[in-house]
Amino acid sequence: MRPFKIEIPDNDIEILHRKIDDTRWPAAIWHDADEWDFGAPEGYLRELVAYWRDGFDWRSAEGRLNAFDQFITAIDGLDVHFIHARSPHPTAKPLLLVHGWPGSVAEFLDLIPRLTHPEEFGGVAADAFHVVAPSLPGFAWSEAAHTPGMAPHKVATQHANLMAALGYDRFVAQGGDWGALCCRYLPEVCPKRLMGLHLNLTLPTAPPGLDDPDGFLTDAEREYLVQWEARDWEISGYSHLQGTKPQSLAYGLSDSPVGLAAWIAEKFDTWTDSKSDLREAVSWDALLINISIYWFTNSIGSSMRLYKEFFSAMANGAGPSSRVEVPTGIARYPAEHWVQPASWAELEYNLIHVFEPDKGGHFAAMEQPEDFASDLRAFLSKLPC
Repeated sequence: MRPFKIEIPDNDIEILHRKIDDTRWPAAIWHDADEWDFGAPEGYLRELVAYWRDGFDWRSAEGRLNAFDQFITAIDGLDVHFIHARSPHPTAKPLLLVHGWPGSVAEFLDLIPRLTHPEEFGGVAADAFHVVAPSLPGFAWSEAAHTPGMAPHKVATQHANLMAALGYDRFVAQGGDWGALCCRYLPEVCPKRLMGLHLNLTLPTAPPGLDDPDGFLTDAEREYLVQWEARDWEISGYSHLQGTKPQSLAYGLSDSPVGLAAWIAEKFDTWTDSKSDLREAVSWDALLINISIYWFTNSIGSSMRLYKEFFSAMANGAGPSSRVEVPTGIARYPAEHWVQPASWAELEYNLIHVFEPDKGGHFAAMEQPEDFASDLRAFLSKLPC
């Protein structure tokens, strides 16, 4: 376990600023600059990157990240970066906390203290967690795989081995986005070690092993799936591109900070619980910490490969093979796009807890850290351990 501290060289920040200054913007078009229906609008993006260039304080962000103990260690032949925030409470439960794309461990900056020191946020010592938050393989400071095959099942194995290396024989796992898809395999990878599974994303797909999955749905759920497929066509073009030809996209996003900011900011605008401006859900500072991590670590290309790996694995029949018997909690935030019908979720998981808050979206830990922490505490209280 090698202690790690984020220290981006001044020269890298200067290069970022020059890249922004040298941006060649798209030719003028008729499209209304205030609308997002064609993607990130130029007016909004110019304002965002101007703030990134002249207002955003990376050193302050770096200090917030470095306030948590961080390490890098080799797991299954690859270096893994992770935050390891231990609670002072001796009864704290180990929690594996896994981010997604286009997220990072920065999603958890406001959440982690609420989990490690719950007594300071309305909880009690019995609610405490020791938090292990790894960067996914190929994300941020975690080494990317050098050969094909780093699909969610293999990521789950890496994370289970990381928890073992830290001395956590049993643990709770929580995931959203890719974190949810990777954690979904933990009941198959290490079922006896997993105390509980908590997810804030469940894909609207049928559970494994059903001959007639539609027969279990209500009429309302069938209608929901029809409507979801129509919305998903508008939202998920990025996923098809990243799941088929990620390397072609990587060249542009790795070279242009404005292109990178546009690609990620559009996802935040679409997926958060905001009405007119994504800042209603996530501040520009929080957004730019996340974008800056991708930029400074040059990890956007390697991060997108997880999509290709996942689709390849699914095409080869490597999806989840059985029902989850581990006690499971699901959070359904109202602005989350990927939500499994309840009838299917009850068949796929040993559900002991469901949380349906009034607000929040895909980046729930960033958008609603207090609700997110309270939900995890409530789930912990129901675990038979």
